[in-house]
Amino acid sequence: MSLETELLKQRAQRIDQIQKLGYEPYGRRFEFTHTIPAILHGYGSKSAAELADPPVRVRLCGRVETIRRMGKAGFAHLMQRGERLQIYVRKDAVPSSDFELYQLVDLGDIIGAEGYLFRTRTGELSLHVEKLDFLSKTLLTMPEKWHGLEDVETRYRQRYLDLIANPEVQEVFRKRSRIVASLRRQLDARGFIEVETPMMQPLYGGAIARPFVTHHNTLDLDLYLRIAPELYLKRLIVGGLERVYEINRNFRNEGISTQHNPEFTMLEFYQAYTDYRGLMDLSEELLRQTALDVNGTTLIEYQGTQLDFDHIRRFSMREAILEFWNGADKPSAGNLADPDWLGRHSTKLTPGEALAEIFERVCEPHLVQPTIIYDYPVETSPLSKNKSGDPEFVERFEIYAARMELGNAYTELNDPQEQRRRFEMQIAMRERGDEEAHQMDEDYVRALSYGMPPTGGEGIGIDRLTMILTNSRSIRDVILFPLLRPEGPIGLVEQLRELDA
Repeated sequence: MSLETELLKQRAQRIDQIQKLGYEPYGRRFEFTHTIPAILHGYGSKSAAELADPPVRVRLCGRVETIRRMGKAGFAHLMQRGERLQIYVRKDAVPSSDFELYQLVDLGDIIGAEGYLFRTRTGELSLHVEKLDFLSKTLLTMPEKWHGLEDVETRYRQRYLDLIANPEVQEVFRKRSRIVASLRRQLDARGFIEVETPMMQPLYGGAIARPFVTHHNTLDLDLYLRIAPELYLKRLIVGGLERVYEINRNFRNEGISTQHNPEFTMLEFYQAYTDYRGLMDLSEELLRQTALDVNGTTLIEYQGTQLDFDHIRRFSMREAILEFWNGADKPSAGNLADPDWLGRHSTKLTPGEALAEIFERVCEPHLVQPTIIYDYPVETSPLSKNKSGDPEFVERFEIYAARMELGNAYTELNDPQEQRRRFEMQIAMRERGDEEAHQMDEDYVRALSYGMPPTGGEGIGIDRLTMILTNSRSIRDVILFPLLRPEGPIGLVEQLRELDA
């Protein structure tokens, strides 16, 4: 019998002992008066005398992090919501069955305790226990010293254990929640309404990406998990909902990296009667306020570099190439408009595609500070409105920080004939082998034919924004359950079955 199996067997035997004392090993509702974080916040600065007059009585619960038994008394630390509090159990201060229960408690068990707050001789804020309750038995061994869970694969695969063993991980996801709440509050305050659009779509669109395919049995219809909600949200603009947003899950059948997960979260919002310039201003306000709401400052420490969300730089794509070019044959502004020069520095087929490829290669490694890059080639932007006086470019911008793209926005193309031509351009690219090129969406063209007002639309990646605002190196660190390969049978069910035998 392995050590793991032996420990499982011992803990299962404790269940019988707990039941014989009259307690349920998997308890029921527990009415607490305080959380551990609230106790630490409210009483952490109180002296022993202040805690004693009048006595501060509390009922609390938590997971056992440490146990120190000393004959007729003992201590334990309970963990709740990433913070811990010491409890003191003395044999003559609790019912005899409660003290016997204390002797049976294992690391990781969840218990309830009632008593009064005091300070020990060493000055530690503690709970003097007068009553114990048992709430849930753990059968598996906690990571050594609780903070021993460092294996990345285990942390992602067993996120529940990661959250128990590494309290700082809980804080990452609390901040993620505050990020979403901040963005939602700011948009609501500006008159936007939150909507929901289909996740399963007969045509995928709104981005350039490969989809996941599924099948509806009743309709005998192939469907696609959405790569973006854009075309549905713009249909709502046509219908008169002039400011809409969706905090949405998207699915793209692409690679996995520290910045990419096949399932991810985006905020997308659309505002009638504005353009990409208006959205640049709005984006700066949204990001600045979100940083303040989450971290209390616009100066964000990310992987050893301080990012300033109070000062977001702006460059056109051509200006950025001139700014960040490093090496020989530095181009002039004229070079960047010359198809021959672009063709010598890129293998892409068209001047616009070549310019975008050069930008990615030359500039993206330098976009550490929050930066807006605007004016993109028409070939890379099938849904964007042409720049006035410069039809080879569109009114589009992207937001970068920490060398990552955080957002993408543009003045929406609202000319149905031009939209048809753009879709046809994408179809030609698909015929040349570009599997990610956009498809023709006739119903969307029909919607535009009823008239869409001038509109600006934007998407902001919640996962990458969370990475930056929580100083997380990988996108998997900010997604509770990132996609992983199946690990195969783990054997626990068989071990539990043997315990029943």
